[in-house]
Amino acid sequence: MRPALLFVLAALSQAPDAAPPAASNVPAPESAAPAPTPSEDYGGVYDSDAALPAHAEDVVDYTLRASLDPTAHTVHGQGTIHWRNASNTPVRELWMHLYLNAFKNERSVFLTDPAGGFRGSTIPADWAAIDVRHLRLVGGEGAAGQDLWPGAELGREPAGQAADETDARVPLPHEVAPGETITLDVEWEDKLPTVVERTGYLGTFHMVAQWFPKIARLEPDGRWAHFPFHHLAEFYADFGTYDVTLDVPAPYLLGATGPIVESRIEEGRRIERHIQSDVHDFAWTAWDRWQESRESIDGVSVRILYPPGFGAVEERELAAIRFALPHFRKRYGRYPYAVLTLVHPPYRADEAGGMEYPTLITTGSPWYTPPGVLWPEIVTIHEFGHQYFYGLIATDETKWPFLDEGLNTFAEAEALDAWKGAGSEVDIGGLSVSDFAVNAVVGNAAEHDQPVAQPAPAFDSGLLYGALIYSRTGTVVETLRRVWGSPAVDRALGRYARHNRFRHPEPDDLIRAFEQTAGERAAAALKTALFDEGWVDYAVTGIESRKASPAGGLFDRGGKRETVAAGGTGDGTHQGWVLVTRRGTLAFPVDVELTFDDGTSTRVRWEGDAGSTRIPYHGKAALVSAVVDPDQRVLLDDDRTNNHASTEGSSHSAVRTLERLTYWLEILLQSVAP
Repeated sequence: MRPALLFVLAALSQAPDAAPPAASNVPAPESAAPAPTPSEDYGGVYDSDAALPAHAEDVVDYTLRASLDPTAHTVHGQGTIHWRNASNTPVRELWMHLYLNAFKNERSVFLTDPAGGFRGSTIPADWAAIDVRHLRLVGGEGAAGQDLWPGAELGREPAGQAADETDARVPLPHEVAPGETITLDVEWEDKLPTVVERTGYLGTFHMVAQWFPKIARLEPDGRWAHFPFHHLAEFYADFGTYDVTLDVPAPYLLGATGPIVESRIEEGRRIERHIQSDVHDFAWTAWDRWQESRESIDGVSVRILYPPGFGAVEERELAAIRFALPHFRKRYGRYPYAVLTLVHPPYRADEAGGMEYPTLITTGSPWYTPPGVLWPEIVTIHEFGHQYFYGLIATDETKWPFLDEGLNTFAEAEALDAWKGAGSEVDIGGLSVSDFAVNAVVGNAAEHDQPVAQPAPAFDSGLLYGALIYSRTGTVVETLRRVWGSPAVDRALGRYARHNRFRHPEPDDLIRAFEQTAGERAAAALKTALFDEGWVDYAVTGIESRKASPAGGLFDRGGKRETVAAGGTGDGTHQGWVLVTRRGTLAFPVDVELTFDDGTSTRVRWEGDAGSTRIPYHGKAALVSAVVDPDQRVLLDDDRTNNHASTEGSSHSAVRTLERLTYWLEILLQSVAP
């Protein structure tokens, strides 16, 4: 999810009506097969797609049917769930997510949490609920047909929190052994909210997300990864196959996870069946005003649904996907699905935008966005990146959100930099602002407040969550790339992404990938920056330059004592020194550039592993200035205004003034940038 662009810069203009074109079918996917278990070695085999698993381990399959009532804003759902105990421990209970209950009343954890400054902070104008009618076991000895839902526990009060109905415990009548599969028959009713936090309705527009009773992930050790739906948290689930039939009024156009395998109009209703394997969620949208465009890009059938009047923005989003699909394939592995659907929500439904689901992303930007302001491109590439850092890699977004949003923020900024260069955020009238620069300013401003690597509910505010999880993490990775080089860090992330496809990795997996590929020092810096509120400030804290002269004083030579006057005439050379200081807990190798009065310069490499270093100088020209990290590789540097120093009276003192002005310009950009 890319929150800031969507909530600071929401669309402000309605668009005219237009009739949507009809949908068409695309082929069904092939059946899933278990993925091989890769080794822990992040070797060169992961530099290409040769070692990529063809499919995920199939743990839970949903065969569902959903019928939308667009007047009552309800969804009636029913179907079957096949769940396999993929852990090494027998279980006597299931845990299920009922995410829509976050908007049922003001006693939910979601609506009582004090974290502000993020999406979903508005109380919905119309409440929501998900009501399970039954959850029956199908087959099994002595329990066939038993309805488990009357025994479900929900409405508990977690320690220090309000009563919550988004996290339900369902006792089982018998033990489910490791490897054993059970089948559940389920029926439920959704009441959708007005658009809030990724889901809901606005008029006839419906975004239907986190809409069905969803089995939580059971970790290999038998621990259930269940949690109340928190304001700052996202989702986590097992892979499986979704076979979902959607039923809406005939004038409505549908967009959903996976390809359309059946489509028909029957008794005034549009009925579509979508099937997608190797995914861990399913979302859909329905509206009677959608405009549509399609294009085949890099072997993927891409479809964009957008409001009337948003054609110019739609073209820009399509251009972004033309770049992103092959770019992400080369860096993180091929996109394995046949389809990709982009949904641009209508005016005033911006909270439904900027979100990711398997094979479906929601975008967002005003219809009048100027060409040099790259909001449509940024949101589109960010949300597409989540097909990898969320979809395929499938980390626990509640426990370790930086593995999802943070790495994806780097991937977004890197892609935009490769595509658009220095003006990857704004490029108007000679003003170029990069995505990396904005992230550095925003992330560095919060570096001392809380660690990056912590669960989403641990953040004190949504502003801190956004600054640290998104911007700080992206800036950390980009600093490593600039310091230790693109080849090493790009390989580390590429191998991490391919090695962990369909695997649900944790932070140690990321650290290990950097250690084995970029080196121990890079991995140590990554760990410190993420877990220990790591920070650094490089400064030139002293500089001196003078003409070389013979040493004055008393000297005993050949049995005689001679007096040499201080400041005598030398050989015309100059000598001096530069003192460079490193403050903080992070250490990076840096260059120190020395500039002389004849216009020449030289660079000295400092490993940055000590608190300071004194660099001596002796040469024909006078030393006039010094700058540490002249190429600004260390984006994590706390204060760039102290990176430069000049000798007294040098005309190069103007350079330091310019550096300070540049720094304060970055601070100004922070106040206006998303």
